[in-house]
Amino acid sequence: MNMLTELSRPRKSSLFTKLSPLARREARWGLLFLSPWIIGFLAFTLIPVLASLGLTFTNYTLTQSEPVRFVGLANYRTLMSDSQVWKSLLVTIRFGLIALPVGMILPLALALLMNNEYLVAKSLFRTLFYFPFIIPFVAAVFIWQAMINPEFGWINYWLRGLGVQNPPRWINDPNWVYPGYVIMGLWGIGNAMVINLAALQGVPTELYDSAKIDGAGRWSRLIYITLPMISPVLFYLLILNVVGLFQYFLVPLVVNSGTGEPAGATLFYNLVLYKTFFTYQNMAYGSTMAWLLFVIILLVTLVLFRTANRWVYYAGETR
Repeated sequence: MNMLTELSRPRKSSLFTKLSPLARREARWGLLFLSPWIIGFLAFTLIPVLASLGLTFTNYTLTQSEPVRFVGLANYRTLMSDSQVWKSLLVTIRFGLIALPVGMILPLALALLMNNEYLVAKSLFRTLFYFPFIIPFVAAVFIWQAMINPEFGWINYWLRGLGVQNPPRWINDPNWVYPGYVIMGLWGIGNAMVINLAALQGVPTELYDSAKIDGAGRWSRLIYITLPMISPVLFYLLILNVVGLFQYFLVPLVVNSGTGEPAGATLFYNLVLYKTFFTYQNMAYGSTMAWLLFVIILLVTLVLFRTANRWVYYAGETR
């Protein structure tokens, strides 16, 4: 009787049992080929992220002799009252107000130029604009550091030749250090230019032909056709630029040795985070700062996604 009951009882079916033998074999092979990525993600991303979250509730430092203990929200309370942290965050935002518009507008302008049908040798120019992007960034920073040197840099040499008696001191002047950093960043805009160019070449030409017949000028076609049609790509680049802005680190570390000079104008958030980890070796407080940065980037990204439906247009979308 018990055997009959067991046989008549409906068996729980898993995902694999619902698949055909061929589908199960393909699924096993798929998991096998995915396993290096899964193992790498768990070992080098997920587990370290969770470990850093756990460290925020401890007093762990590499130089301490006392045992690691649970301190609750002490690190977060310290973070909220740390003036250097909030000052560095303000420095990062202040720099972003200059760098972000330039990083969005200039690649688009170059892409519009490269997409001009009357431009000759377009392939050559595209290659020349993209080529600096593949050069190691540290080497490029050293090159630009020499070029914008206030005393013997080429840029100030040219400015003096044009009659400018007192050219900017760039990285040594708090009022000019951000434009100097932006100039260094322009070295690698070729990648964004190529992405914008690909988006421009995907705009249907019949839209431009219809607009010309209706008497629309270049500016009207740009505003009412080009920008809406490439708005998903612009939104993608905006997200990348915002995330990169909050992670801005390498240029002030190399050019100003991470000191925050001149006058604290280059004390970016990631520099403070770097010093906390590798100079003071305070893993617990550094992890707390890292999670604050994560939350800020997450909130800004969510706001951008929330407002995207007001200006990002997707072909075939109905609202």
